[in-house]
Amino acid sequence: MARTTDSDLAPHELRVLVAVADSGGFSAAAQALDLTQSAVSHSVRGSERKIGAVLFERDRAGARPTPAGEKAVAHARRVLRLLDVLTAEARGAGRSDTAQGPLRIAAFRSAALHLLPPVLQRLRARHPGIEPRVRIVREVGRGTTGEVAGGKADVAIATLGGPVPLAPGLVARGLFDEPYALVHAAGHVTPRSLPLVDWAENCGSYTRDWWAAQDWIPEATVEAEDDGAVLTLVSAGHGMAIMPALSLAGAPDSVGITDLGPARPTRQVGYVTTSELAESSVVRALVRELRATAPQGVRLLGRGA
Repeated sequence: MARTTDSDLAPHELRVLVAVADSGGFSAAAQALDLTQSAVSHSVRGSERKIGAVLFERDRAGARPTPAGEKAVAHARRVLRLLDVLTAEARGAGRSDTAQGPLRIAAFRSAALHLLPPVLQRLRARHPGIEPRVRIVREVGRGTTGEVAGGKADVAIATLGGPVPLAPGLVARGLFDEPYALVHAAGHVTPRSLPLVDWAENCGSYTRDWWAAQDWIPEATVEAEDDGAVLTLVSAGHGMAIMPALSLAGAPDSVGITDLGPARPTRQVGYVTTSELAESSVVRALVRELRATAPQGVRLLGRGA
């Protein structure tokens, strides 16, 4: 039997690291964990000694993870989550439905609004013991995948194939290709002549080559907060937009949707999880429902001007 060593971190030490990172200070972490501040400080110093690195920068404003601390906290979150999964699945062993317990999902806005609702409905019906918790995360920078890498989510609904490489220990699988379309006020005769309305989350990295080859697309004159605001501006006649299909699910009749043709850009929507959680019953149950639920948004194209 393997023995613990003086360099091993115990679960309570991992919880302290996560609490300090989440709360931004030793006092707040102590309050959250119902410990004394000295106990939290002692635990963090012990963890730093075992790891051999400074994990937090301390000052009067609180405590912030160092680069080493960010990595340690991310791993701590993932280890603690695996311990939760271990307990839930061991307790459910031998039952007909072993998928139970919390399931933390990170999703970008249009996926959360238009892809996840039927998926979660089917998931709850088949696995009432699963408790889905959804967080909407902007798909910029590390995006939803970063939530999984940082241990804050079990699975992410993400756009795959972007410029940021997948972090070690993560696995990604595609679900469907989502086409882009030209969006404009319904009935407009020459929508390509309109000014461009865009938003930061429009995943330009997935369409960069196509976009660069289109000499009819001007620089954006209006940048909105999200795709919902873009649709509102477009429907009011303030410009055109190039938008992915999920963003167009439920678009009002005042919005015209024109197919960009066979060479239209697409982005791949899929899921990202850790290699360990990929085999957990809760993640596997979600993946089955994701694959079984056809995204309605990808069938919207072709509603022209």
